[in-house]
Amino acid sequence: MMLRVEVFEEHRTMLLGLAYRLLGSMWDAEDVVQEAWIRWQATDQEEVREPRAFLVTVVSRLALDQLRSARVKREAYTGPWLPEPVPASQVGPLDTVELRDTVAFATLHLMERLTPPERAVFVLREAFALPYPEIAEIVGVTQANARQMHHRASVRLAEGRDRFTPTAEQHTELLKRFMDAAAGGDMDALTSLLHDDVVLWNDGGGKVRAALKPIYGRDKAIGFLHGITSRYLFGEMRLAESNGHPALLTTVGGADQLVMLEIRDGKIATVFGVLNPDKLTRVRG
Repeated sequence: MMLRVEVFEEHRTMLLGLAYRLLGSMWDAEDVVQEAWIRWQATDQEEVREPRAFLVTVVSRLALDQLRSARVKREAYTGPWLPEPVPASQVGPLDTVELRDTVAFATLHLMERLTPPERAVFVLREAFALPYPEIAEIVGVTQANARQMHHRASVRLAEGRDRFTPTAEQHTELLKRFMDAAAGGDMDALTSLLHDDVVLWNDGGGKVRAALKPIYGRDKAIGFLHGITSRYLFGEMRLAESNGHPALLTTVGGADQLVMLEIRDGKIATVFGVLNPDKLTRVRG
């Protein structure tokens, strides 16, 4: 029989990936997994027939409890709250489309629209392919409700999203063109890159100066970017990876920033700028 610690370590990365998808914060995910380890130590291992299923249940329920309290804190957050960006290597295997999509930054951001139970049902079904009876037991709902929650979550997350995912090369090229145009103050080039309904999100967390509300529409976005480029200098740009997609690390006015994009119809539909230094520790490298 494997030692208790060996069993847990075999599943640790998968459990972190599960908790991170549910919470959008690796700090919180690590806390949840640590608490799951404490509970695992206190469990009679011989009575647990399927350690993976047991640990997935414990982590899911702990994350659900934490997500409910986190939503209250996020409502009091200074400015928009964005997920914590992380390298894909920290959230377990990404060898299926569903595993990759459910850890994508844009998906994590959209999942903030869901209720905690909807989010749990969606993640457990999409990323981990759990059967509905098991999901229903974990979340504490009927199987019929679990199916309804999954359907509602799928519909809400599909709204306005592109069915065709750009390649990593296309994503990187558009990201570089966007940042070059922004750093150079080329508003005409920026205008050609942005979708009509583009949205700019900035997360400074009250620690770094950033827009306190999302900026909707191309005209307002161009105006905001023009104001930034006319006041602040852009530092060196470095290509990075966040949540399985290309990202750019740079400095604006001396503050570090990670920039990520969501692309729709071949144009930039969403710009995510994470400036809160607490959220950049894992992607700085």
